[in-house]
Amino acid sequence: MAASPESSPSRSILGRGSYSESLRIGTILRKETVGGLLLVVAALVAVIWANSPAADSYFALRDFRIGYEPWHLELSLGAWAADGLLAIFFFLVGLELKREFIAGDLSQFSKAIIPVAAAVGGVVVPALIYVAINAGNPASLRGWAIPTATDIAFAVAVLAIIGSHLPSALRIFLLTLAVVDDLIAIAIIAVFYTTDIAVAPLLLFLVPVAVFAFLAHRFRRFFGVHQWAAWLILLPLGLVAWGLLHASGIHATIAGVVLGFAVPVIRSQASGGPSAGPGLAETFEHRFRPISAGFAVPVFAFFSAGVAIGGWDGFVSALTDPVTLGIIIALVLGKPVGIVTTTWLMSRFTKANLDPSLRWVDLIGIGLLAGIGFTVSLLVAELSFGLGAIEDDHAKVGILLASVIAAVLASVVLVSRNRRYRRIEDEERADADRDGIPDVYQRED
Repeated sequence: MAASPESSPSRSILGRGSYSESLRIGTILRKETVGGLLLVVAALVAVIWANSPAADSYFALRDFRIGYEPWHLELSLGAWAADGLLAIFFFLVGLELKREFIAGDLSQFSKAIIPVAAAVGGVVVPALIYVAINAGNPASLRGWAIPTATDIAFAVAVLAIIGSHLPSALRIFLLTLAVVDDLIAIAIIAVFYTTDIAVAPLLLFLVPVAVFAFLAHRFRRFFGVHQWAAWLILLPLGLVAWGLLHASGIHATIAGVVLGFAVPVIRSQASGGPSAGPGLAETFEHRFRPISAGFAVPVFAFFSAGVAIGGWDGFVSALTDPVTLGIIIALVLGKPVGIVTTTWLMSRFTKANLDPSLRWVDLIGIGLLAGIGFTVSLLVAELSFGLGAIEDDHAKVGILLASVIAAVLASVVLVSRNRRYRRIEDEERADADRDGIPDVYQRED
């Protein structure tokens, strides 16, 4: 008889996870590699253009306003990217969060508690470091949440490039950590960066969301089979919900998360049983991820990362600003300290243990990788200080530098660990060949 969870003497931190979950995470990693590279390219183009002789044309493009003013939707292109396109990214975050907690490994408390606790530690410690460095300046303290976020696309892309032989448990841990991290960031944006709330649009926002949820659940097989139906029926409802939430004063990207949560994860047995295909959340994730990773997030990065540094003097000025220093130290140091320390405390004071196949240095590498705060950090910087403010520019310099430093340090650690795990695989493969055992490392078609 299998031991019950209560009678089990311990549970492993960063265990292998389910086989289906490992396959799914591997697929996401491969997709996010391209998206992460596009994100980096877009940011580089923006920084170079914003500091070139043609810098005025970049800022003119970013600040060009378009939209329908009577509906308070005459926004700059930069604002459309932050409020509109980024809602697609947050829609996928909502889908991923619901999928993890309903059908993924996070549906099991024993597996969810470790990465969730590590994500909380990775949010609290950087925030405290930033506050400690900026304690003397009340205006700068508005940016306390900037170094709390981990960029999923950027971090996962780096891991996919440098960690081809790392255990899948580490990849699952990073993605879970980043997803929970985004959930916390969403809550922070909704609670701390919302000032005046218009009650009427907020209440009306619930109407298209309710209709969206009803149709998605009632006709899940129909929307799964007919791709056009989601574009013609659900998308207009989503746009109306987005517009009403924007009018309410709450950041409109939250609409993407709410709509993501409204999509069913489990396919109905009444709609075809096991042969009915994947759940609607998985189907939508497959359809919309290329739009998010290939267009929405890179365009947002292009309009948000462009900061006029002002030559060497401007760069030195930014580096000496407590806002910049707070972000860099919080992301590069605070993230790994918060994540690793929280995980160690969980292993020290609970029955959880690090998986025997892993070492704490592996977790340090993942903690450093989590210090890549890009997409959500850029958004929070704009919400904290306002687009174009000197603090916003310095914050973006800090975010860019911290993300590069974190990526380099994580690569140094994880590349050496990747070589170690590759040697282990080669040795096990050689032993298997001598014993006539089928190659377990052979890739599936």
